[in-house]
Amino acid sequence: MASPSASSHLSLISKPSKPPPQTQPQPQPLGLLFQFPPSRSTASSISRPADSRFRCSASQTGFFTRLGRLMKEKAKSDVEKIFSGFSKTRDNLAVIDELLLYWNLADTDRVLDELEEALLVADFGPKITIRIVDRLREDILAGKLKSGAEIKDALKKSVLEFLNKMGSKTELQLGFRKPAVVMIVGVNGGGKTTSLGKLANRLKREGAKVLLAAGDTFRAAATDQLEIWAERTGCEIVVAEGEKPKASSVLSQAVKRGKEQGFDVVLCDTSGRLHTNYSLMEELIACKKAVAKVVRGAPNVQFIFSCHKQKLIISGISSFGLFQEILLVLDGTTGLNMLPQAREFNDVVGVTGFILTKLDGSARGGCVVSVVDELGIPVKFVGVGEGVEDLQPFDAEAFVDAIFA
Repeated sequence: MASPSASSHLSLISKPSKPPPQTQPQPQPLGLLFQFPPSRSTASSISRPADSRFRCSASQTGFFTRLGRLMKEKAKSDVEKIFSGFSKTRDNLAVIDELLLYWNLADTDRVLDELEEALLVADFGPKITIRIVDRLREDILAGKLKSGAEIKDALKKSVLEFLNKMGSKTELQLGFRKPAVVMIVGVNGGGKTTSLGKLANRLKREGAKVLLAAGDTFRAAATDQLEIWAERTGCEIVVAEGEKPKASSVLSQAVKRGKEQGFDVVLCDTSGRLHTNYSLMEELIACKKAVAKVVRGAPNVQFIFSCHKQKLIISGISSFGLFQEILLVLDGTTGLNMLPQAREFNDVVGVTGFILTKLDGSARGGCVVSVVDELGIPVKFVGVGEGVEDLQPFDAEAFVDAIFA
């Protein structure tokens, strides 16, 4: 006999009562099996459980859509914070203006060599830098770029294309049902708990009911730090109880409470861990499984496929009860050294977005472009200061204008 959970999964796809005579059943395309929300052509073939636990009202969908839009709009209005936050990177790249001020065709090779050096110093990385400079050289020799101002505009356009092509979905993807669950992960000292507190503050100001989960059970002061953020932002918090608590238990309790008490968003803190410590990385998988058990049998599964550098990537699997967002916090002062961390965390837990911190203290802001291009994962937020308002939603155009002002 099939278990109840199995039957709830099987009920998602209705089967025809009588197959057409003398015809072989055609395999259903993968896109139809795992599409959410259903398209008009397939809506009739998907039956919805009557259980009220699985109902998704239009108001809930609209709430998360509106929340993401509001945060994005405010990011555009806070351009000054982004501009000041990238001042050190901008100073590094100021030499480009000097190079292009008196540019002439005879100096093309020398100017492009020095421009290449400036991009490398700002940690754009060799791959991105070579592609940008080669494109500029081709356009100059073809007569498409005839002045220093045109070259700079082409440079900015090229960087913006890299960001938009691989990391265009910079808004929080909070799904369609409450509570949306967001897990913050990263190495020690990157600023996870602080970033979580600032994100809670931003969500709270936009009208969301936010619950914090103190899943960092290793660092002694982590819970105290998060409790201060809870008090500061007016959010409620779930903390560990008893001796040697497990992070997975704390997070599952928080999500359960979020369901029962009608919270909009549950923000889950986790312990810092080196990406090379595989036992601790496995704990993150346990956290994902524990949360999934709280809301077992949820029907709305979405597989997101993309092709990056000739490889098929499943960039996100989202369902009610699983994490709508898994945000990796990366220390901007480490520059390109963040790439190995990002790859390992993505391989283990499936990172959906980055939070880049401490960029106001770094002249290596070009790493933003490299990490997006290398992994095809968008930057969701950037930390450009120590203030509670200094965690800014990432806007690619504002970023490019800030570093190439």
